[in-house]
Amino acid sequence: MRALLIEDDPMIGPSLKRGLGDAGVTVDWAEDGASGLAALDTASYAVILLDLGLPDGDGLELLDRLRRREDGTPIVILTARDDVESRVDGLDRGADDFLVKPFDLDELKARIRAAVRRSGGRASALVECGELTLDPATREVSYRGARHALSAREFALIQVLAERPGAILSRSQIEDRIYGWGEEVESNAVDVLIHYVRRKFDKDIVRNVRGVGWVIPKTPARPD
Repeated sequence: MRALLIEDDPMIGPSLKRGLGDAGVTVDWAEDGASGLAALDTASYAVILLDLGLPDGDGLELLDRLRRREDGTPIVILTARDDVESRVDGLDRGADDFLVKPFDLDELKARIRAAVRRSGGRASALVECGELTLDPATREVSYRGARHALSAREFALIQVLAERPGAILSRSQIEDRIYGWGEEVESNAVDVLIHYVRRKFDKDIVRNVRGVGWVIPKTPARPD
């Protein structure tokens, strides 16, 4: 999962990049609203984490702008404003959730998962696709009777594919969703991740479409 953090605090930014990274969330950090808008014009994000007190304007104005242009990306507001009026205003203007600083990192992770789940139209916390079941809270994957906790990057790859069952994703599409700014990506990084996942489960967990990309089937794969 890839998230955009729009936040000017020099302590919060790096802290969230580390903390959420450990949970499999790749964070791109924009330190003002203009940089955040530029990021959204060049990449696709599962969720936006938005501070309200930005150096180039109020975060609520940025929220309005995003919703006016029909950007439906889930938005979780992170702010020191703890009055009820600010919370109500943010939610009424299109935010999906609101968290007051200081907050617990585990709670933020849970709110991110919930916002993304609602955006995808899922009521269950689990992601289910054919014989595959993913638990974003624990990074555990079940497939054909086997159950393993994956590394953050392995889980991110499987989650990206499982959320679009039957859709073939190219190497660049997968990389765009699981790697962030400034990360050096080896040319065979996706192949290596898929190799590790297949070794833990079965080669059929992810199918290769030669010359195009990879896919997780909507229905159980037939034995060869």
